[in-house]
Amino acid sequence: MTKESVTITDNRTGRTYELPVEDGTIRAMDLRAIKVSEEDFGLMAYDPGYKNTAACRSNITFINGGEGILRYRGYGIEDLAERCTFLEVAYLIIKGELPTADQLADWTDEITHHTFLHENIRRFMEGFRIDAHPMGMFVATVGALSTFYPDAKRIQSPDSRELSMIRLIAKVPTIAAFSYRHGMGLPFVYPLNTLSYPANFLSMVKKIGVETYEPHPDLVRAMDVLFILHADHEQNCSATAMRGVGSSHADPFSATAAAAAALYGPLHGGANEAVLRMLREIGTIDRIPAYIESVKKGEHRLMGFGHRVYKAYDPRARIIKKLAYDVFDVTGKNPLIELAIELESIALSDDYFVSRNLYPNVDFYSGLIYEAMQFPPAFFTVLFGIPRTVGWLAQWEELLKDSEQKIARPRQIYTGIESREFVEMSQR
Repeated sequence: MTKESVTITDNRTGRTYELPVEDGTIRAMDLRAIKVSEEDFGLMAYDPGYKNTAACRSNITFINGGEGILRYRGYGIEDLAERCTFLEVAYLIIKGELPTADQLADWTDEITHHTFLHENIRRFMEGFRIDAHPMGMFVATVGALSTFYPDAKRIQSPDSRELSMIRLIAKVPTIAAFSYRHGMGLPFVYPLNTLSYPANFLSMVKKIGVETYEPHPDLVRAMDVLFILHADHEQNCSATAMRGVGSSHADPFSATAAAAAALYGPLHGGANEAVLRMLREIGTIDRIPAYIESVKKGEHRLMGFGHRVYKAYDPRARIIKKLAYDVFDVTGKNPLIELAIELESIALSDDYFVSRNLYPNVDFYSGLIYEAMQFPPAFFTVLFGIPRTVGWLAQWEELLKDSEQKIARPRQIYTGIESREFVEMSQR
């Protein structure tokens, strides 16, 4: 018996099994040896929502939820947000290392010159109803791109994978901007290759009635930082969808559309919009204590607090909280910010929330910034999807390179009727 193992006694049979422990895990397939008879399928783990299941090995993103640590490829999110551009971080997440000046210049040039969409895609997007949800348009259009790039199916080719990833990173801001303009009834604005990645996006969104549009540098920097903070977040719902669909060897455009569809769900990508609704429901600072009490009674939820992974203050929330004031210096203060700060202060002085590890997460302040920048709430998840495309692609390529990975196919516990005799229509 080794120290790096666990011993399981099956009380059904009295047999004892020693299972090796590696990286704090046992292999689920090792449980299959635990049987009551030779005909028995073997023991399985039951884990709805994958709360305690490691489905892969990854060297992309590290999270220590207890200490509030987030790192991409070993670099702290605080350093990256303060010192890098989004495209630098995108290079890091995709390639594994921060780029040199020459590497960044080449990377930026490649992405910049793939930002345009085929005109048929533009016409495809024009076919949506005027009130179509921008995230629905985003999901559908990303999926439609797979029909324009059949070479993307050559997923075993490193060159093909790289070109597909560059195309996706380059085109998702254009798709996002077109979905915004469609909903506003405005003509689409084409990319401008002289602008940076975030500035180009803001130009495609905001340009109206002027020949050239240069967004405020502080807003460009804010967009850069927000993109960095949302670039990847380990094995979340949408990354799991990306890996699950990617495991069938679907092309990256189709897999990214599936990941974006997962993000579309309000439990994943819609939390910051829910925070704004909550703050407006509270209305004024003097009503916060009553709302806090209603949360304790289970009548309301404290939106933007708590996280499946973080049991401490989300490090991204600290950065966004500070960033909010930089944005407000340009746009004017969002009146909800004082309400949000007071709500945070009261909640974090209450043992009910602290003892349950309910600290602000990234969504608590991000919606305030997006609203100050005059993005409608329905567009918030699209703003999330632009940078997260980078993380999805890194997860997808890592999956393909992992020789242990197979097509995703979890087991089930069947709870239906075991067997029935067929009943003819005349006798039903």
